[in-house]
Amino acid sequence: MDSWDEIKTAFHVARAGTVSGAAETLGVHHATVIRHIDALEGRLGVKLFQRHARGYTPTEAGSDLLQVAETTDDQFSQLEGRIKGLGQGVSGDLVVTTLGNLGGLLAPVLVEYQVENPDVRVRLLTGDRLFRLEYGEAHVAIRAGAMPEEPDNVVQPFMAQRMALVASKSYIERRGLPVSEEDLVNHDFVGHDNDESRAPFNRWLRDFVPAERIVFRATDSRVMREAILAGAGIGFVSGYDADVNGDFLEVIASKDSWSAPLWLVTHVDLHRTAKVQSFLSFLKSRAEEWKASEA
Repeated sequence: MDSWDEIKTAFHVARAGTVSGAAETLGVHHATVIRHIDALEGRLGVKLFQRHARGYTPTEAGSDLLQVAETTDDQFSQLEGRIKGLGQGVSGDLVVTTLGNLGGLLAPVLVEYQVENPDVRVRLLTGDRLFRLEYGEAHVAIRAGAMPEEPDNVVQPFMAQRMALVASKSYIERRGLPVSEEDLVNHDFVGHDNDESRAPFNRWLRDFVPAERIVFRATDSRVMREAILAGAGIGFVSGYDADVNGDFLEVIASKDSWSAPLWLVTHVDLHRTAKVQSFLSFLKSRAEEWKASEA
């Protein structure tokens, strides 16, 4: 079938649920999206979508077609990512993904790397989403917690992420500092909304502080940081954030048991490329400097 553009359009309509959403993603006019859908339905002789006031919903036939389209789109993305990384020069996009609370630490490193390699365009993708290296969504992932076990990935230990229990100056002015570790239970806290979080510092907080004392909860580490900064309560930030932000004061000494191991993850097909190896070496050298400064 010589209608991949139309199939791809239908795939994005199904993903977005609306013509306008698909048009924005594809960078085309909404009339082009409608024309592609109409042409594809005409060629196949079957309705692929139910139209309604809220948008487009795939029919049974549409769902069958779109499953094939999704697989094909993933394969194209995987091929594109691998081709982009196969060049031997240090140039083009460098896509790095990590947790939100590591963004502040990594951004200056990526700037330094880009200055030394001006033909590189940096993309730093942060958040809890697990980007799929096998589909070329990122060149390097920095992940926390248990050692990643996805097949075809190269996993290397990176460093331990130090966490600090801090309060803002505004909170301290309002409530004072805990006089001891035992006094923590008499203070307000900012914590993760997911009680199943396996991060060591989140487990410690759940075990040590009564649930009713966690008065502000969120799922995004950046939101929790801003809540702590605004004076909502005591909470955890990265050791880097605690060191560079003058509005944070550590309320008790950081514990090794709060730290989470960090891992460098690359896909086997891109791991040996010049760009990935160059960046990994640069990042590891900076990590050694961080360790030396904390010693």
